Amino acid sequence: MIPSYHAHIYYRTPEERAKAEHLRNLIAERFLVRLGRWHDVPVGPHTAPMFQVAFLAEIFPSFIPWLMLNRNGLAILLHPNTGRVRDDHLKNPFWFGEILPVKGDVLPESSDETMDMEPNTTPALK
Repeated sequence: MIPSYHAHIYYRTPEERAKAEHLRNLIAERFLVRLGRWHDVPVGPHTAPMFQVAFLAEIFPSFIPWLMLNRNGLAILLHPNTGRVRDDHLKNPFWFGEILPVKGDVLPESSDETMDMEPNTTPALK
């Protein structure tokens, strides 16, 4: 069973950053998710600047098709959160757009962390 997912939305240029800001605002208006911080430099296993969207499996059927059609050319890594962190990022992800390198050597094999799904946004649109 997959309880939740992360979508990492990448940007590398000022133009892509502006697209990412617009996409982030659209997501916040429409979906009950947890929006992560902006990382304007690569962090952890990620090799490009990005922000993360965390969400429960129950909104996958509505959020992911919308994200696929509204990503505006941005590269997105979508992975499950199964507790097998390295596999989730390297063996079990979906990519939308360009596939970027992921530094698997910095990821733990597994994690007991559970996702606290207190969303930081209240959707304004239904």
